[in-house]
Amino acid sequence: MNTPPPPPARPRRLRAAVLTVAVCLLLADCSASDAGEDGRAADAAGPGAGRLRIALITHGGAGDAFWERVRKGAEAAAAKDGVELTYAGDADTAGQAELVRDAVRDKADGIAVTLAKPQAMKAAVAEARAAGIPVVGLNSGIDDWRPAGLLEYFGQDESVAGRAVGDKLDDLKARYALCVIHERGNVALEARCAGVKKTFGGETEMLYVDGTDREAVGAALTARLRQDARIDEVVMNGAQFALTAVDAVREAGSAARVATFDLSEDLVAAVKRGDVQFAVDQQPYLQGYLAVDALWLYRTNGNVSGGGVAPVLTGPAFVTRANADAVARHAAGGTR
Repeated sequence: MNTPPPPPARPRRLRAAVLTVAVCLLLADCSASDAGEDGRAADAAGPGAGRLRIALITHGGAGDAFWERVRKGAEAAAAKDGVELTYAGDADTAGQAELVRDAVRDKADGIAVTLAKPQAMKAAVAEARAAGIPVVGLNSGIDDWRPAGLLEYFGQDESVAGRAVGDKLDDLKARYALCVIHERGNVALEARCAGVKKTFGGETEMLYVDGTDREAVGAALTARLRQDARIDEVVMNGAQFALTAVDAVREAGSAARVATFDLSEDLVAAVKRGDVQFAVDQQPYLQGYLAVDALWLYRTNGNVSGGGVAPVLTGPAFVTRANADAVARHAAGGTR
């Protein structure tokens, strides 16, 4: 993976479902100095001439605020670097794997991918590597990116983040935590709740719900809270689910508090109001930005962040009422 990559090839079109964002270089910014020593940098002499083409492929569903932040970061890096960015997401692992194969068939110059379910993505990633396409990981798969042969990884160590949440719950004198997993088999979500359980001095219970149905998530939470008055903390794994949990706590007449992983503008407002105790920010905008920028740096200058052996961590950081105002303006802009 550290050998010089092949030069860019001309594209074919990805299937129609894929959203393509083409970011063009301004002529005023183009110069010979933009190229690396081996001359692999894009030639900006004309529109689309030799520009690097990068595909970002995630397991995120359409319209999810979290993945919109990942995409915004990727688009910002693409605009800076003058590359053509294709973003596509599919919550179904078979669909995500096929999107990776689409990028391989289109001879992309680099692929950034999430590994929420690493085994399901293994074959598609291997096809990209066999085609000589550098692949970096982001967001999910911190324990699997190196075995999969990925060049670099950008994200949060979910086990570390979970342990940090467990410590914080101890500081808040919680006794019984319900850690809610909205996608069974997602390695990142499982690692978070396992981390909470490892360090939290009280009791930790895992509750599995169907994250594709927000009403069902609320109903399952309400029912569990009514069944057990010992639950005094609900830990969610997404901003939108945390807001659902706030409503479920009220509906159940429970005294439980709500904490969560991940942010959104509405979630930051809920932290400011005190409806949510705290949120763990893994900085999805930064994950998208660094993944695209890293592929550009590799193709133009041979750089490998972390030396190809260590991940580049983007979290965890805690957002509480004490610092929510400072985060809110960036959240409103869709970058936190």
